[in-house]
Amino acid sequence: MGPYYKNPPRARLDRPFPRVAAAVDIPVMLYNVPGRTATNMEPATVARLAQHPRIVALKESSGNLTQASAVRRACPDDFVIYSGDDDLTLPMLAVGARGVVSVAGNVVPGAIARMIAAFEAGDVAEARRLHLRLFPFFRALFVTSNPIPVKCALEIAGFPVGGLRQPLDAADEGVRRHLEQVMAEISDLLPG
Repeated sequence: MGPYYKNPPRARLDRPFPRVAAAVDIPVMLYNVPGRTATNMEPATVARLAQHPRIVALKESSGNLTQASAVRRACPDDFVIYSGDDDLTLPMLAVGARGVVSVAGNVVPGAIARMIAAFEAGDVAEARRLHLRLFPFFRALFVTSNPIPVKCALEIAGFPVGGLRQPLDAADEGVRRHLEQVMAEISDLLPG
């Protein structure tokens, strides 16, 4: 993930990543989340970083399919791209992503896995059907700051996950009611 307070010149954005990758003995995944860092990792930057043997993947959360397509074209085939946005997972798969680092998957892991498996098996109609059924839930998980809605959704689904750290607080009644309504529509996709 790029710096979240200091906004370096683009030419210097890729400097810390090889140092981190060289300091660890595990694979490294880049995280492009310009909505939180105010800095977009340009496809050329990702392509340069993908040359490092430990930098093996990218969580792409720009919300931009043009960006994702450019990254896929610029990087080696063995460099893995994951969608970082549940609501864009299906289109991201179509441009070369291999899966998702999912918020919704905390609540509906089986449905997310089935959607991806259907796409990979060539059953695009089934993948689309699942995507469209889940789409209102994907959107509901971001009606307020993450992770407030996902923790509330997990509680609604019967998984008490504990409170949030300040300055975040539990979901208000409006958010909770909205999640309950949306989750009622996908109750057959919830675990258990």
